[in-house]
Amino acid sequence: MAGILAANQCAQFTVTELAKMLGHSGGAVGNACETLVTRGEADRIGIQPRAYRATANTASAAQRAPVGPPPPGASAPSQQTPAAPKPGPPAPGAKPLPILRPNGQHYHPRALANLPDVEALRRLRTASVPVLLYGPPGTGKTSLIEAAFEDLITVAGDGDTTVGDLIGEYTQDEQGGYTFIYGPLVTAMQEGRALLLDDATLISPKVLAALYPALDGRRQIQVKAHKGETITAAPGFYVIAGHNPGVHGAVLTEALASRFSVQIQVGSDYDLAAALKINRTAVRIARHIAARQQIGEVGWAPQLRELLAFSKISEVLGAEAAFANLVGIAPLEDRDTIAEIVAKATGRPVTALALGRQL
Repeated sequence: MAGILAANQCAQFTVTELAKMLGHSGGAVGNACETLVTRGEADRIGIQPRAYRATANTASAAQRAPVGPPPPGASAPSQQTPAAPKPGPPAPGAKPLPILRPNGQHYHPRALANLPDVEALRRLRTASVPVLLYGPPGTGKTSLIEAAFEDLITVAGDGDTTVGDLIGEYTQDEQGGYTFIYGPLVTAMQEGRALLLDDATLISPKVLAALYPALDGRRQIQVKAHKGETITAAPGFYVIAGHNPGVHGAVLTEALASRFSVQIQVGSDYDLAAALKINRTAVRIARHIAARQQIGEVGWAPQLRELLAFSKISEVLGAEAAFANLVGIAPLEDRDTIAEIVAKATGRPVTALALGRQL
């Protein structure tokens, strides 16, 4: 890929175009492109579809690995050398670039096993090692996964999720008949894409059991509702899940846990919150509450999501209202304690945001 981009400096290519040129799955090509972007060796253009073009560093990346055939009418790279060993940890002090998510927001990579977290997840996907991310809501689990896998299909799990929601079901068509529509699991298997089970532990274990054959060595499922059809996963198919411990109804069963060989705890990045120039007092309060949560004095702490919301509320309604809202969103059993912490940090009494007298 680096060779194709370097040989065509002014051109940009979508993942689909590169996959056809190289004869690889879209998922593998997309992951490789995002790796180049993370290293500053390619630029991403647009979001839907995403396209890539060369940077000043792409040529040196191309010299480290063999390249695929050039597109029709494009010139071939001037030289090819044997593939280099797998890249090691980033150089000391090197900071990975932010990664654009589908919603247009940037994700700032964090460290995981001496690698940027997005790179670590991509390597685990290449090795077909399923991953479960766990931590409080709002800590960035979904953001990380979206940044790591640009071919992602997401299933938002809850107690009402059915087998049909995963595999597919018959739907009435315009002619009044019924057509079987494949679900996200089958689509991800057929297209070799990444599948996120968000809030996987809210899904009934009986429903999740339909997924398990796709995660083991068989990499197959049987669609009983559609003539007993057997679906075999294409190269690149990958399953990753998110779990919010402590959320009502979230149960991590032994059967589910055993399918995910790597389980990664995700907490809020308060350093990132400070780097994003969120109110320093709010960040300090969040750190303090999180420390007290660790020793069991409170059951809730503001995460990065709440701090980002604090920043927006402060811009619109002012810091006083934002601090009052921080108290108001705390669970009722923790609210008095949170109010005391906020009042001590701000130097004035704070109560939950509420309507006042009539104007």
